[in-house]
Amino acid sequence: MTPYALAAGALLAALAGTWSLAALALLPLVPRSLRLPFALALLAVLGRSLLAGDPWADALGKVQVLEGELRDGVLATARGPIYLDAYPRPADGWVRARGTVRRPEGAGLPGGFNRRAWLLGRGVRAELAGAEVLAWRPTERGLRDAVRTRLVAGLTPEATALARAFTLGERGALGNDVEAFRKAGLAHVLALSGLHVGLLVGFFVLLGMPLGTGRYPLALALLAFYLALVGPTPSLVRAGLMAAVWLLARTLGYGDVSLTALLALALALHLALEPWAVHSLAFQLSYLAVLGIALALPLVPRGWGPLQWLLGTLAVTLAAQAATLPRVLDTFHRVPLASPLANLAALPLVSLLVPLGFVKALLPADPGGVLAALFNHLAAALLALVRTFASGPELRWGMLDASGYALYYLALAPLVLAAYRRLPARTALALAATATLVAAVSADTERPDVWFLDVGQGDAALVRLPGGVEVLVDGGHPWDAARLRRALAALGADQLDLVVASHPDADHVGSLPELLRTWLVGALVVGPSAGEALEGELRAAARATGVPVVTASRGDVLRIGDAELRFLHPPPRGAADNAGSLVFILDVGGGRVLFTGDAPGELAYSWRPEPVRILKVSHHGEAGGTPEVLLRRFRPRIAWIGVGRNNPFGHPDEETLERLAAWDVQVWRGDRDGSVRLSLR
Repeated sequence: MTPYALAAGALLAALAGTWSLAALALLPLVPRSLRLPFALALLAVLGRSLLAGDPWADALGKVQVLEGELRDGVLATARGPIYLDAYPRPADGWVRARGTVRRPEGAGLPGGFNRRAWLLGRGVRAELAGAEVLAWRPTERGLRDAVRTRLVAGLTPEATALARAFTLGERGALGNDVEAFRKAGLAHVLALSGLHVGLLVGFFVLLGMPLGTGRYPLALALLAFYLALVGPTPSLVRAGLMAAVWLLARTLGYGDVSLTALLALALALHLALEPWAVHSLAFQLSYLAVLGIALALPLVPRGWGPLQWLLGTLAVTLAAQAATLPRVLDTFHRVPLASPLANLAALPLVSLLVPLGFVKALLPADPGGVLAALFNHLAAALLALVRTFASGPELRWGMLDASGYALYYLALAPLVLAAYRRLPARTALALAATATLVAAVSADTERPDVWFLDVGQGDAALVRLPGGVEVLVDGGHPWDAARLRRALAALGADQLDLVVASHPDADHVGSLPELLRTWLVGALVVGPSAGEALEGELRAAARATGVPVVTASRGDVLRIGDAELRFLHPPPRGAADNAGSLVFILDVGGGRVLFTGDAPGELAYSWRPEPVRILKVSHHGEAGGTPEVLLRRFRPRIAWIGVGRNNPFGHPDEETLERLAAWDVQVWRGDRDGSVRLSLR
């Protein structure tokens, strides 16, 4: 039980940080025989965290000139690692750059890339923002370059890209095939991890059979060489630690170590070396996947026949996917349903390609080009298989909160216990069904709500109504289209019943033509035509995709689901520029939101007044957009300001903020709060 106590103490310390000292109060609850390893692991991880500290705390907001080795965007300086936020980013090498030290930004939009978490998982706590590259020179990497040269000799372009990915972890040359691997459920074979380390260690051990027990230290030395060559990643560190412990145990004559014990020891050692890795998605998926495999393997029928291999491979694949499913769905919002079959078909090819690439890279010559020819044929077969499975069906899902994770694992745990005969099957099924029922009943409890989406200096809001009805109001800039689609997927809006374009300014509707071409949309609502170019593009996109266009103006009422949209502006004849903005109240069961587009505030005199819960502040908080008359006539309790960080317009205006404060309105803003969900109940 000692490995599990070490893992528990290390994991608790990594998650709790400095608060982990308080966890020592839990020691009386730990069995007496396990208290020492639990406490030692906890203190070791805490000590490593404190030793690492935050080297940039006193430099935040200051302009710095820094230099060091750049790799994958991270600059290794004498002070500590920092992300180089430069455009265009220079190639890896030695770099000197000048910029402002700041904290990395989070995701901003639901489902967006969270650079802060990604960097924290690599032990990086700051970025050099707006960096200007002052000097660059390539770094001598003779060994890696020599290995790459031997590896790709005689290979086709496609096989070259695959060889570089499998052997050196260089996936960039694969281009669109990276996405094909993901869609096929085979992205894990591109990430250097346990699969690659396991194949190579097995190959090394077989290669050293004539040496007897001496083959284990030989395999360990070759493994260390490989890890030094390709560089550390969370999944490789995990796999390398597990393999190293197993090889050491075999070398010292201790026999086999169980997979769960290896995993626990690797977790404790990994976190003692890099406590920050616990925040890495690769770290989380790697350990969860191996935990699922470790739990499934004892239940797999023993044997060496084709049927046993088929059942074993299928069980291992399903177990790894079951263990990681909520994390994958929460991050990527889709899982390929044919992934188990794709793995069955692909793993034999991968099992040949990985050691073949390693051998080809190390041999000084390829006699007759035999290895290159074999690699080319195997690579072509694998890529054809991947592209076939990439077009298969997918399970789609939105974001998960803590309760979603808890209910999933509460449903899964009883089934695992029943498989190990630790729980009666009927009891396990009842517990799993209860957790599933609770999840189903609570799935729609957030609605109705409105998500104000952080698209910088622009506007976009998703209103989610009971019954799965989705209404999108504006969509931000043209360059926000891809980010907006990811946000919609994260929020579970696979189709939009209604899209409202407040007025044809690029910061409001710039992404909508592209969205109409790539998303299922029920209808588009626009104001009376003002003859602007972007409006024409929007209407043309609607016609091309068969989306009905509804023109709304003052006095019109639209009903959709349980909601009513009452339009207050513009008049039927329309108006130019910001004065032509659609202004309307969305009312669902008395929960009202006033959407104002960029309408000038003095127009509020002509709008029929009624109290609202939420105000979408006009024109990003511009001085004249939210006058006293508007606040007096509509009395909002909450306000949202769609404003970008460091915008050149000085938005939001101090006068607007003071006026909202005087009316005791709670203010949320994109530059400070990111995307915000507000309930309409």
